[in-house]
Amino acid sequence: MAAPNNHEDVLQWVQKDNRRFLRANIRVGDLDRTVKFYTEFFGTKVLSRQDFPDQKYSTAVVAYGPEESHFVLGLTHHHDAAEKLDIGTAFDHFGLATQDVYGTVEKIRAAGGVITREPGPIAEGGRTIFAFVNDPDGYSFELILRPPTPEPLCQICLNVTDVDRSIEFYQKLAIGTDDVYKSGAAVELVNKELGGQTIRPPAVLVDNQDYADFNRKSKDK
Repeated sequence: MAAPNNHEDVLQWVQKDNRRFLRANIRVGDLDRTVKFYTEFFGTKVLSRQDFPDQKYSTAVVAYGPEESHFVLGLTHHHDAAEKLDIGTAFDHFGLATQDVYGTVEKIRAAGGVITREPGPIAEGGRTIFAFVNDPDGYSFELILRPPTPEPLCQICLNVTDVDRSIEFYQKLAIGTDDVYKSGAAVELVNKELGGQTIRPPAVLVDNQDYADFNRKSKDK
């Protein structure tokens, strides 16, 4: 893939680019436990699973359909990581659409899961039924009563310090793109204007060792 033309207005190109959210990656304390929780209670499918014993980590990808057409959740377990993960304050929760909020909550409760908000409307007379549950590592999931949808994993909610700045950043950002190099150039412009950091510039991951090196450096930051 060729690098972008410096004379091209990459920010204008971003608005016409064919893009979508592709995936989110989270670290987990026990890969088997997390995969079991997501498949049994959330109804996801395991798309792939790999172990890298020399690099001391394992991965899995879960979703509601093929990665080519669905948003996916990547799970990474570092073998030498602390038993309890520090999720931090920036991540808030994922949102899942379901036709049976009450039933899902009861299944999780019966298995000893953590319910942080019981099912119900946000206020008396409200129409939207939802609940909040935690996965085994403490990641929060909002269960939202909605009709059937091919993409139940419907929300990623983050805590931000400046809502207007964050909205502008994500509106200008290309995610899941036809041209990674043009998107990278656009991201650099947005970073300079609104703040942000490119963790890895556009490049090809040559092999598993290349990815492992990148993964380890990201972990150490």
